[in-house]
Amino acid sequence: MKTLSDFNFKDKKALIRVDFNVPLDENFKVTDANRIEAAKPTIDKILADGGSVILMSHLGRPKGKEEKYSLKHIVDSVREVLGVPVQFVADCIGEVAENAAKNLKPGEVLLLENLRFYKEEEAGDVEFAKKLASLGDIYVNDAFGTAHRAHASTTIIAQFFPNHKCFGLLLAKEIDSLNRVLNNSVKPVTAILGGSKVSSKITVIENILDKVDHMIIGGGMTFTFIKALGGSIGNSICEDDKLQLALDILHLAKEKNVQVHIPMDVVAANSFSNDADTQVIDVREIPDGWQGLDAGPKSLENFKDVIMNSKTILWNGPLGVFEMEKFAHGTIALGQYIAEATANGAFSLVGGGDSVAAVKQFGLEDKMSYVSTGGGAMLEMLEGRTLPGIAAILE
Repeated sequence: MKTLSDFNFKDKKALIRVDFNVPLDENFKVTDANRIEAAKPTIDKILADGGSVILMSHLGRPKGKEEKYSLKHIVDSVREVLGVPVQFVADCIGEVAENAAKNLKPGEVLLLENLRFYKEEEAGDVEFAKKLASLGDIYVNDAFGTAHRAHASTTIIAQFFPNHKCFGLLLAKEIDSLNRVLNNSVKPVTAILGGSKVSSKITVIENILDKVDHMIIGGGMTFTFIKALGGSIGNSICEDDKLQLALDILHLAKEKNVQVHIPMDVVAANSFSNDADTQVIDVREIPDGWQGLDAGPKSLENFKDVIMNSKTILWNGPLGVFEMEKFAHGTIALGQYIAEATANGAFSLVGGGDSVAAVKQFGLEDKMSYVSTGGGAMLEMLEGRTLPGIAAILE
């Protein structure tokens, strides 16, 4: 696996695919610069070598060239994070981009315009990739969030750099962290899978059952399992067409000696609202008109025991509707248990949009071993798929 350390970038132009798809407010100001900060170590290393940097990214889902999706809006934030001047060019291919790249001197940074202003980007167009490739000497992919897409700038472009392509520090760390969970883990290994649907996690479950000792099920998909086992779930969310699948998963886990931990009690509410009446109740005995919206105290005690005795922990999906304060306790407590286990020497990997949002919201991000930057990409790796953006560098 070629990484930045395999190259000296002195007098070289590094063409880096970054993921600067950051949120903007109504005044086009960046509201969360995490993704820019995540790319900084890669950029710093290249500049320190005496190289120059050409950054390419997408922003949003523009239909053609839309001013509101221009990367010019993020130049100030990129400059602020990197601590160096950042040039911007209002195109990513063609004469204006070629001239800007050609005139770039060692130590300088150039940000190209939104790649998705061209439909050829998402189509994986070879000619478009070739035009992008002409701008740099070495191709660096540091965009894990888009590594599962075979787009021109993430995958197709790599063929034009047969011996001069590598992973950036961020992408290398993502791959390494997932490998530590999936292939090189220290046992016991615990996977915590939350979220609302069993169907969205089924391939992940099937792939990781051979690699884990414990699986904690939480969130809305709890109720598909409980109903399948004959429990009463009231008005809780449930995939009625996946009841047999839930039983099959439990059977397969038993065959593979994986202990599955499902909530024993829940915080139930009489409406999906922060103002609802609530009661803590046995997960198998939720009355009609009530729905489970968070894990209860007995469940959390059980989960805590499992987590404290784990050496490798994967967390993907919350335990409850943490967006509402009344139903956030389970997810916060879980995060605190994982943080404590991590402080005691366990390796913890958090991934998936909601789990990442939760650890950030509750100030736990720095207490985890690694927080993934790619939701869909991480899920696909957990499913055992080879991501096109990663395969393109390895070829």
